[in-house]
Amino acid sequence: MRQAFAHEAVLTIEQDADIRAPGAAVTVALCGHWDHEPPCPLAPHHVHTDHVDGALHVRILFAAEPNTEHQVRQLIELALSGKLTFPDGFTTPWRLYTSQPSQLSADETHHAKRLIRS
Repeated sequence: MRQAFAHEAVLTIEQDADIRAPGAAVTVALCGHWDHEPPCPLAPHHVHTDHVDGALHVRILFAAEPNTEHQVRQLIELALSGKLTFPDGFTTPWRLYTSQPSQLSADETHHAKRLIRS
């Protein structure tokens, strides 16, 4: 049975870069493409990004079978470790500063339940 998990990372990215690119890279890693029909094949997920003190904080909520949690986290870390090249050839680079598992917050419980059901 799926469980909800959280992962957080801090990236350095150019100030005018598209902050959605790291989330798109995670979706590509987990689903094969950022524009796909639901459901997500491996792990339904949600990515939130926020600029904080010159860095980009990325938080990923995902639902997965406990025996695939490690695989999903590895794919997330791999996706966040580099850059994303869009179909038109435009590239958004970033540098991964930290990446680690995190605990779900009380505010994320409802969203986590939706991910488990999807």
